[in-house]
Amino acid sequence: MDNATTTALREEIRGAVTTPDDAEYDEARKVRNGMIDKRPAVIVRPANAGDVMTAVRFAADNDLSVAVRGGGHSVPGFGTCDDGVVIDLSSMREVRVDPRTRTAHVSGGATWGDLNAATYPFGLATTGGIISTTGVGGLTLGGGIGYLARGLGLALDNLLAADVVTGDGTFHVASEEDDADLFWAIRGGGGNFGVVTSFEFRLSPVKDIYGGPMFYELDEAGDLFRFYREFIADAPEEFGGFPAYQIAPPLPFIPEERHGKPHALMVTCWSGDLDKGEQMLKPFHDLAPVVAEMVGPMPYPALNSAFDALYPPGLRHYWKTNFVRELTDDAVAAHIEHGSKVPELTSTMHIYPINGACNRVAPEATAFAYRDATFATVIAGMWPDAKDDEANIAWVRDYYEATAPHSEEGGYINFMAEDDQGRIRANYKSNYDRLSELKRRYDPGNLFRHNQNIAPAGTA
Repeated sequence: MDNATTTALREEIRGAVTTPDDAEYDEARKVRNGMIDKRPAVIVRPANAGDVMTAVRFAADNDLSVAVRGGGHSVPGFGTCDDGVVIDLSSMREVRVDPRTRTAHVSGGATWGDLNAATYPFGLATTGGIISTTGVGGLTLGGGIGYLARGLGLALDNLLAADVVTGDGTFHVASEEDDADLFWAIRGGGGNFGVVTSFEFRLSPVKDIYGGPMFYELDEAGDLFRFYREFIADAPEEFGGFPAYQIAPPLPFIPEERHGKPHALMVTCWSGDLDKGEQMLKPFHDLAPVVAEMVGPMPYPALNSAFDALYPPGLRHYWKTNFVRELTDDAVAAHIEHGSKVPELTSTMHIYPINGACNRVAPEATAFAYRDATFATVIAGMWPDAKDDEANIAWVRDYYEATAPHSEEGGYINFMAEDDQGRIRANYKSNYDRLSELKRRYDPGNLFRHNQNIAPAGTA
């Protein structure tokens, strides 16, 4: 791209424009996954929605694809690209709370930490993720699974409206009343339909929760999983915990001799009456001896950020995922065989519950189709050293292949790897054809293709 072209772009953009000739380019092109090393033609850090419109039109006029970056957590590195335009929303992080209407207006580059910090003083929250540095936008557009989902629904179920810049650079306000087709599509369709510059969320009364992590002996995992599948079926919806595998980190509440050893883990979150928290967790204490725990009343944002330090930028990532209706005995056996071999302190497997409020939404009401699933599992390989790539990727793939026969065909797009594109139709089931038609309407040139991509109808 010649200098005159980028000079003209700089003159139109109020925010920052970075090209390979700029000293800050290498820093600006980084994403969190250390395996991703791509070189965009230009990186735009917009100051406002107008900048986003300009950047999208610039990409279309110059036949360049667009990658959209919010928190930069995309495992396949979809927040960057080679030879295209990166729209980095990290300068747009404002959160404005209206306590009267219990709503929050959230700029497109905000993280869940930003949102939680703004809503907590009002005693309000909405469903977020598990790591607070995750971008609000990416998580919401793909679904939004988190601690509060059983009671409040997915993040996208709490979305009331969104400002969207589509593939022709036009600005839309999408809601149930305005541009309803676009609003339907962005609730689960990922970043396929445009750049969301602002979200309006419904908030609910959640301030402090009772919970935290509980570590068990590794050989208690089977009993934990089998108990959990029965417990979560009709547990009060204020309970949002999940079982996992985790190598014990060197934290003060964990006995030193346990550091670095794999354990079964239960992460608990009770968002109901705090006085009932101990009672709600009692079955998990009675199930088996607890090796270590950090459980008690805490601010919801404290739990939402509790694992942030385990997952710093620069780790190498490879993940796999499936939706699950029933955690069968055969599935539990596969988890025991492969989860017990978790290879790194930063690698894990989580089984998130998505029943309760998530199941009360019809599968065709939003693009997110798996409203009959009970769980969303993720096998998350994360490790620091490139020399360990082969071994860690193999652990994830072997684990996935063992559990996939006991799972649904589709999975949660926010947890998928780049090599999962072949599963795209299965991820949306009967909603795929409508999404493809809407893709043709809002992004016929597939400008936004750095994602789990929905092809415009009539294209390959």
